[in-house]
Amino acid sequence: DYYFNAVEIRRSFPSSLHLVDSAGRVFEQIPLNPSDYCPYSATGNYTGGVVYAHYGRPEDFNWLRSVGVLAAGHLVVMRVGGGVSFAEKVWLAERNGGGGALIYPDPADLPQDPRRLGLNAHTAVSEHVTERKPERLLNTLELTSDSPGLPLIPALPITATVAAKLLSQLSGPPCPPSWRGRLPYVRCVLGPDFGSGRRVRLSVQNLMTPVLLNNIFSSLEGREPDQYVILGAQRDSLGPGAVKSGVGTAILLELARTFSTMVKNGFSPRRSLLFVSWDAGDFGNVGATEWLEVYLSMLHLKAVAYFSLDQAIMGDDHLSASTSPLLVDLLDAAIRQVEHPKHAGQTIYSQAERDGGSWRIMKPLYLNSGAYSFTAFAGVPAMELRFTEDRAYPFLNTPLDTVPRLQEVLGGRLGVTGRSLAELVGEMVLRLVHDHILPLRITSYAQTVLQLSAQLNKHSAELQSRGVSPQWLFSARGDYSRAAETLQRAIDYSDLHDPNTARFYNTRIMKVEYYFLSQYVSAMETPFRHVIHGRGNHTLSALTEHLTLLTSDPGRFDENRFRRQLALFTWTLQGAANALNGDVWSMFNRF
Repeated sequence: DYYFNAVEIRRSFPSSLHLVDSAGRVFEQIPLNPSDYCPYSATGNYTGGVVYAHYGRPEDFNWLRSVGVLAAGHLVVMRVGGGVSFAEKVWLAERNGGGGALIYPDPADLPQDPRRLGLNAHTAVSEHVTERKPERLLNTLELTSDSPGLPLIPALPITATVAAKLLSQLSGPPCPPSWRGRLPYVRCVLGPDFGSGRRVRLSVQNLMTPVLLNNIFSSLEGREPDQYVILGAQRDSLGPGAVKSGVGTAILLELARTFSTMVKNGFSPRRSLLFVSWDAGDFGNVGATEWLEVYLSMLHLKAVAYFSLDQAIMGDDHLSASTSPLLVDLLDAAIRQVEHPKHAGQTIYSQAERDGGSWRIMKPLYLNSGAYSFTAFAGVPAMELRFTEDRAYPFLNTPLDTVPRLQEVLGGRLGVTGRSLAELVGEMVLRLVHDHILPLRITSYAQTVLQLSAQLNKHSAELQSRGVSPQWLFSARGDYSRAAETLQRAIDYSDLHDPNTARFYNTRIMKVEYYFLSQYVSAMETPFRHVIHGRGNHTLSALTEHLTLLTSDPGRFDENRFRRQLALFTWTLQGAANALNGDVWSMFNRF
């Protein structure tokens, strides 16, 4: 099956970078590769000094402010990596008053010696810079300069060579030692002065181009066809895309072939399987998110889980899983059964224990993940799995991301590594489509909220002095914990072979993730409504970040804002507890 939708995607005209004098006259043009661009960058020109902001993380901009270096009115140069997406870097640069963003790969992060499978100094890394997909209007996506999530400042990926040329001419306070990279001839300073009154002029001219999305679906119908497990991988890439899209697509096709063969040979899955090849992944997972927007109401209590196969193989040393905590038990069981691709005779679990603990495999969902929208936007438990190296895969999002280079990185083990990951996903999917009761850890979020409760307890005296009481949150957390434990005990002592009983409990289990989507914020203005994994003022991360201001910067603590954050989170948590209990009225009785 196919799903089509017309969208507009911001593509690029050649950008330019010039050095100008105090009068604005150009005295040097810096050569750029015309194919290097950031999808969705704002169009425009900006001239200013240069500020070096390390990885462009919140703490990096905070440190700059603490030493009196402001990004306002200047171009902000940031390094690829640091656990921050291009979109977040540009958004933070804009939020701090920067007039433009330049992002480069530093040799300290991505080795650049071609003889050691490194990224050469003349190659830039490209990535989109939108924090969300714009709203649907009349079955199209209309992207304008004021669309939510689109940056208002121009952004451009640059090479290490260009970055060295700019940063070597900076003057200003010295960088902290941890900010020093490995660019040649660069004495690490923060800027913004650029020597002899010179400035840098950035010009980005992007064009909105209508394109037709083409998501491709294949399904295997189960005995309960209205409940299904989804597997997906993006099909597009800005470059050759061996890692970005090729490996994930190959694993997706192989899993579809394998399960189809099982069904032909007599296997009858309880739940349905849906295999999806997504379009426009490199433009912010547009294909997947667009489909989610259309079918969001249908997904509730139908989609059991989603597995993203994007960027699945970047090495063969370590497995990482960005996941909803509801799927942790499934993963733990699977890694005990599948052989490690690099260590024959050892499971992934046993090797992880040797490396310092299998818990290191589990990571939170992140904004640029192919799985993120399913949980943060649609309330479906999701996971993205990946094998990696100790040394970062340097060619991702570049024209050098080819199969021969990936094979060389893996020492020719691409096939066996792909097989291990496919077996891992297959084991988890098999349980989800076969077991009477969905093997999801419904008590997992109780521990997450317990950690917040501990932080609130540390600040209880200060909060009480300001007239703020976290008592309702403690009550909601207790209600959720009891509801989850009660449901789990009821499942443990029930006849799960009775179809009606199993379906009753599975329906309750499938509500858990969905009811962590806040009903108290606008889905249009705040699409990632999940209070744990989402983005916005209603989330746990926003609440805890604001709470830390009580000790780090009390003057910036806003009592009214904190009360609202606490209320939004508490109401959502209490609603999840009531839904788990099957009690839709107690919330209104209590508040």
